[in-house]
Amino acid sequence: VILWIYLIGFGVPGVGLERPFNSPLLWGSVALVLTYGAYIAEVFRAGIDSVHESQRAASRSLGLSNSQTMRFVILPQAIRRVVPPLMNDLVSLQKDVALVSLIGPIEILRQANIDKAKFANFTPYIGAAIIFLMITIPLTRTTDYLLARERKRTSATRVR
Repeated sequence: VILWIYLIGFGVPGVGLERPFNSPLLWGSVALVLTYGAYIAEVFRAGIDSVHESQRAASRSLGLSNSQTMRFVILPQAIRRVVPPLMNDLVSLQKDVALVSLIGPIEILRQANIDKAKFANFTPYIGAAIIFLMITIPLTRTTDYLLARERKRTSATRVR
């Protein structure tokens, strides 16, 4: 992620674009979108590949077309399987947003560093940490809940 932020954040403006398109926030966002777009595409590909081939064969034997098979059989199963990994990517993205400050924009942790240097007070770091925790902990708990629910749905249970 850092490499993409540097390459896009410093490389694209170096081409000589005019001021509206020379925003570090814009190019940092583009770098994150490109990086996490690839991660998310890979998660969805893995989710689609995780559906057993017999599901596709069964739907084809029922006369469904390729698009109907994907829409009604494969994707509903794949989406249930990819929600926890997508939540993990969301938590990682929330943490990686701070890396955009490497190319200029001031985010919460950098602002805390500026305030600490200005006033010799570590309270801004505590405030920034609390804000990060308020965002990260609920996302992590939601991910754990969704993963446990998916495991419970797919686990084999003994019939009495």
